Amino acid sequence: MSGFNTKAVHAGGGADPQTGAHATPIYQTSTFTYFDAEQGRALFAGEKEGYIYTRISNPTTRALEVKLAALEGAEDAVAFSSGMAAISALMVTVLKSGDEMAFLDPIYGGTDGFFQEILTKFGVTIHRCHDLDALQNVLSDRVKMVFFEPVTNPTLKVWDVEKVVNLARAVGALVVVDNTFPTPYLFRPLEHGADVVVHSATKYLSGHGDLIAGVVAGKADLMHMVRFEGLRHLGGALGPFEAFLLMRGIKTLPIRMDAHARNAQKVAEYLQGHPAVRAVHYAGLRSHPSHEQARRYLKSAGGVLAIELDGGFAACARFLDSLKLFTQAVSLGDVESLACHPASTTHSPMPEEAKKAVGVTDGLVRLSIGIEDADDLIADLEQALRQVKGEDQRELSFLGSSI
Repeated sequence: MSGFNTKAVHAGGGADPQTGAHATPIYQTSTFTYFDAEQGRALFAGEKEGYIYTRISNPTTRALEVKLAALEGAEDAVAFSSGMAAISALMVTVLKSGDEMAFLDPIYGGTDGFFQEILTKFGVTIHRCHDLDALQNVLSDRVKMVFFEPVTNPTLKVWDVEKVVNLARAVGALVVVDNTFPTPYLFRPLEHGADVVVHSATKYLSGHGDLIAGVVAGKADLMHMVRFEGLRHLGGALGPFEAFLLMRGIKTLPIRMDAHARNAQKVAEYLQGHPAVRAVHYAGLRSHPSHEQARRYLKSAGGVLAIELDGGFAACARFLDSLKLFTQAVSLGDVESLACHPASTTHSPMPEEAKKAVGVTDGLVRLSIGIEDADDLIADLEQALRQVKGEDQRELSFLGSSI
């Protein structure tokens, strides 16, 4: 299989060898029989492949991991119960007391909080870097890892990935990329020199807002360590039912991402220059500072954008509370459109000075654009922006019904 769409549908699949089931069965079991003591010893020592306990591996989850590895171009992948479970398992597997790690901000606030509040407790020094010059200044042979998001959450900046990789390579640091926003359909970090990819699979990979999951993908030997250290000891295992749902969601990933991106482009173009909007952050716009890097690295600019409103939190709250088709909620990547105020929700763990330095302001709203009709989304945004300006709201009708 070479085409991405084909891999999304078929990788990790195939008829069940026991029953011939076309869809991968849900192996809803906690434990597995290993039939004799010697086989049990080999399985627990990691000398033999097989299944022992669903906290470590499960046939349904394993089919998902094979699919994810194929999509990212990785040798192997390990699935987890959440994106944060995936990141924390990777960190405790790779880093130890006395090590240093650097990250380019902004990143997801939960990840930021984990680095600052948890890793530091175990003696890991964290370097927060606002740009590549700052990253270069902190790099040394003591820095064991460089972590970043190729498309930043929530400011939508696109990093020059190969420059980041080259800086990290010069000191022998492991390069870890959170690829949640682009997904492997739009961007594959391993093809550009990264070592490890992580995802909150809750988002676009699932696409339907009905599960929590995470993934780590990379070289087989490192993934083996992540499974038998980070996953087994921390216990953030993905359940087989969630793995089944996630596999089903991934099959439509290419179609959904194209729809998200088409809508986001239309919405961004509409919002650009709107009298109530101070700025639009979306790399699909020619005016965006990251536009050329997005063209270089990404298949499209994706389905998330951010806008800035004058008036701080009060203006954002009025806008968000006026939305009728967008759901006011955290997360992103659902087929439904979502909207949130990052500074007070998803990125609240960030220090105030860090928020200010990278543009996570009280006037910033993040929009996760769904696959509804773009004209309906634009109409909803227009009526909410009128509320920010204090204009009278007009009744809107979507798909023949008042919302």
